[in-house]
Amino acid sequence: MSLRFYNTLTQQTAEFAPQRDQTVRMYTCGPTVYDYAHIGNFRTFTFVDLLRRWLRASGFRLDHVMNITDVDDKIIRNALARRQSLEEYTAHFKQAFRDDCALLRLETPEHVVPATEHIHEMAAAIARLAAGGHTYESDGSIYFRIATFPAYGKLSHNDFSGIRAGARVDVDEYDKADARDFALWKAPKEGEVFWDETIGRGRPGWHIECSVMALQYLGETLDIHAGGVDLIFPHHENEIAQSESLTGKPFARFWLHAEFLMVEGQKMSKSLGNYFTLRDILGRGHAPEAVRYLLASVPYRKTLNFTFDGLQSAKTAIERLRNFKLRLEKEAFPEGVNEALAARTAAAQKQFTAAMDDDMNTAEALAAMFEYVRDVNTAMDAGEMRAANRDPALEFLAQFDCLFDVLRPTASSGQLADEEVEAQVRARDTAKKTRNFALADEIRRQLLDQGIVLEDTKSGTRWKRKSS
Repeated sequence: MSLRFYNTLTQQTAEFAPQRDQTVRMYTCGPTVYDYAHIGNFRTFTFVDLLRRWLRASGFRLDHVMNITDVDDKIIRNALARRQSLEEYTAHFKQAFRDDCALLRLETPEHVVPATEHIHEMAAAIARLAAGGHTYESDGSIYFRIATFPAYGKLSHNDFSGIRAGARVDVDEYDKADARDFALWKAPKEGEVFWDETIGRGRPGWHIECSVMALQYLGETLDIHAGGVDLIFPHHENEIAQSESLTGKPFARFWLHAEFLMVEGQKMSKSLGNYFTLRDILGRGHAPEAVRYLLASVPYRKTLNFTFDGLQSAKTAIERLRNFKLRLEKEAFPEGVNEALAARTAAAQKQFTAAMDDDMNTAEALAAMFEYVRDVNTAMDAGEMRAANRDPALEFLAQFDCLFDVLRPTASSGQLADEEVEAQVRARDTAKKTRNFALADEIRRQLLDQGIVLEDTKSGTRWKRKSS
């Protein structure tokens, strides 16, 4: 099966390949750094990370731009309230976002571009839109006249034929049924930050930021534009209107949108007490890789219900995979090859790849892996595993982990490293050989307290990490 994605623009699933030179030119909406990113945000960012990794595993190169929105209504309001400059206020949250991404093992895009570093280019684009008759000025602000773009609504598939001429909106975010002319350039209010450009004093609206940075770094037509479903309207709809008015060409060939995240079956809300940042979750003792696994486990176009029971299940699943890998690496198997197991490995890899090629169906990919783990564990228990079956099994695990990236424990998680466990196991073996059974029992107890279960077998001591 070829790589296929569901395209929000066409409402169809279609085969994907980049326009040219095997390079995927992709733009994704990054954070608005007015606060710490919450786990709903990281559902989308984790999807984008999986998308990056699978595109590369499919043989493509990446040219990926992610913006950092470091000027908008909320940022300006919060910075003024704290009596800080825009730079002072956003610096902390920019670094926090970078730190959180590192904990979740999210790859850094080829270009991470703050909006405030491209204000001049945004002003120039607005001037070009004005020259094309797409704008008008009111009270010092400049608005995009959406009546000049007849295709408006083609991404959200809303019927905006009854748009009221001249109705306009000043805020960056507004009601999803409310199509109005939107601000490209906002005149500064008392005490607000502004830039002095040829189009006047002010600062850009949210929507023009992404259009300008995407076009500047990636060209007139992107291969993929991705983000959360909450951005389809008005943000992405407005991006299309601006960008295609500037270039006369399609802005993006494929639009990919990740669905919402719920918490314990409810919409995440501070008023409900179920609003969590990544820092909140990790502060409760959960490992970053468990959060990553849970966020990745549900296909991106399905709503994800984030629960603490689900986090525990994610931890258990990861431990099962780690123990499987450890068993493959440490157990001694007879020479030769079990042809049936070799065929089972090849079939599992094929199922895994087919699932990911089918619009990144991570649930089916995980099912392929865990069914395989079950079958190979059964074969090892029955003495059917052979030495030549080891490397292909480990290679499949490596293929899995290049995408999901959960097998390596986080250094700060407090877990004993494999090497430390091995040293303790050797010390216990020595104690048993010298008939110091009290010490051997004490080592077993200490390891058990740290989540390590020992199993004495005919071929030696085997260990695994237990599930809490």
